[in-house]
Amino acid sequence: MERSVGRHTWIWGVVWGPGLLLPSPPPRPPPSAAMATLNQMHRQGRPAPPARKPGPTLCRPQIKGVVLKNLIRKPKKPNSANRRCVRVRLSTGREVIAFVPGEGHNLQEHHVVLVQGGRTQDLPGVKLTVVRGKHDCAHVQAKK
Repeated sequence: MERSVGRHTWIWGVVWGPGLLLPSPPPRPPPSAAMATLNQMHRQGRPAPPARKPGPTLCRPQIKGVVLKNLIRKPKKPNSANRRCVRVRLSTGREVIAFVPGEGHNLQEHHVVLVQGGRTQDLPGVKLTVVRGKHDCAHVQAKK
């Protein structure tokens, strides 16, 4: 169906007319957090800092979990040795990755372990450590 050029309009760099769709306007920047003036600060006081989120163990020193899978993770840039980790389902239902310290381990799927907070600096996303010598995780074997 042909349309005459006189019925169309030029809006936002796009030709628009009967039967043509109008493009959405350009997106607006997100509103920035307004800073308080000194008078407002004097009247109301400082704003309260946001509440801290609970850590991976939900504010407990240790928490029990079941091993779902053994993993080998690669560390960040300057380090090169592969790190032994396990995927654990905590007693709260949350699934996390925990680092297994020491050389060698006996952990398999369905073993019960105790994990505690303490991130491994060269493993991104690993924020828990398995406690050796508790539940199904054996102590580190002495070197001969």
